[in-house]
Amino acid sequence: MKIVLLGAGAWGSALAMCAARHPAGHAVTLWARDAAQAQGMRAERCNTRYLPAIAFPPALHIADGDPAALLPGADLLIVATPMAALRGMLQALRGCSVPMAWLCKGFEAAPENDPGAHGLLAHEVQALVAPELMAAAFSGPSFAQEVALGQPTALVAASPHSRVREALVRSFHSPSLRVYANEDIVGVEVGGAVKNVLAIATGLCDGLALGLNARAALITRGLAEMTRLGLALGARPETFMGLSGLGDLVLTATGALSRNRSVGMLLAQGKSLAQALESLGHVAEGVYSARTVAQRAHRLRVDMPITRAVVDLLDGRLGPADAVALLMGRSPASEPG
Repeated sequence: MKIVLLGAGAWGSALAMCAARHPAGHAVTLWARDAAQAQGMRAERCNTRYLPAIAFPPALHIADGDPAALLPGADLLIVATPMAALRGMLQALRGCSVPMAWLCKGFEAAPENDPGAHGLLAHEVQALVAPELMAAAFSGPSFAQEVALGQPTALVAASPHSRVREALVRSFHSPSLRVYANEDIVGVEVGGAVKNVLAIATGLCDGLALGLNARAALITRGLAEMTRLGLALGARPETFMGLSGLGDLVLTATGALSRNRSVGMLLAQGKSLAQALESLGHVAEGVYSARTVAQRAHRLRVDMPITRAVVDLLDGRLGPADAVALLMGRSPASEPG
């Protein structure tokens, strides 16, 4: 298969490396927006900025320039941009007949001229700007570094189009990467968006050294929040007990490689949000999607107290200890619910 990945960040690069090592011998091209970055990757045969010291497979081709020139003859297109760049990329791909998937997780930020407007999930953005595209969300519990190293991982290919699901399975399913097909793109995307916000809360908990009991409580109640929002948006409940729900939440909320968890830990140490983000050097999607998740939940009348506390923390209305006290001081309630 001929596979094109648009975006040479950590996750796009890792999946490109994975596809280029596939036993089927795929022809894989990784496109970088920055020509200087592409030149450096061709010379060094690795992504020194995001995945240093992990060598590219010999079969991986690096490209820059006009991405449209790469599409003729392609069997699968992967959009590996952050959520903020998805709309523009999809507009540029309008009319494309190649099956495609996006890797970004989160809600699109509300427009600056209407900060009260809620953002959209990726499939909702696509439905507005390029409804003719056959697309999928490619998601699940995965750190780019481990995928790049070929360590065992499982992902979900979520799409209403069987052709796209099958293309993703053929392209990436291998001894080191298991790909599960799923029709519930709403549930998969809600899981991928909300888990980043919840990971900030668990990072805060860990940074304050509140213990494993507190972390377990936050993860469990966070899963309940995620499920409530997903059901309100039309998702299937069983999706949240799968890889893109519970699986991705546990990984992001507990893993040392989690950028969103790291944000919470740095805030707990007294860092400002700007200082925390600067020290990461990578995008932490939960920071940008937290407010939008809360706005969407409010419009749907879905109760998400952990998410609200994270937003208040990020906006400076609550300090780390106050945010935890607010959550632990809530009125008694019954479970499940």
